[in-house]
Amino acid sequence: MMKKLLPLLLTGLSLPAMAAPPEVNVSTTLASLLLVIMLILVLAWLLKRLRLPAIQGDSNMKIIKQLTVGQKERILLVQVGEEQLLLGVTQHNISLLNKLDQPLPEPVVTRPEFATQLGKILKHDAKTK
Repeated sequence: MMKKLLPLLLTGLSLPAMAAPPEVNVSTTLASLLLVIMLILVLAWLLKRLRLPAIQGDSNMKIIKQLTVGQKERILLVQVGEEQLLLGVTQHNISLLNKLDQPLPEPVVTRPEFATQLGKILKHDAKTK
């Protein structure tokens, strides 16, 4: 009996080894790799373009306001401790334009809740249909 089972067991164990290997399409693999690389580059460009503020801790320096005056030129109002400075920023230079004697009040930014914004968008979409 053992002599009959042994060949069957060996045959059953070797079936996956005799199966054909899966076909690897090199062009599909390269296209997928290029798509992922392009996605990473686009997201990096977007993050750089949006100029998202860094995570702010207990820093004594922060940007109060900024005004874009050219493609890569800005005017910044910066709070440093108790002082406020007006800075001109270009691609190659940062210049002190003025030191404010009377600090401007910081604007209070209130962000509406997500539910409120979503409700406004849905109402707007309902009106346009």
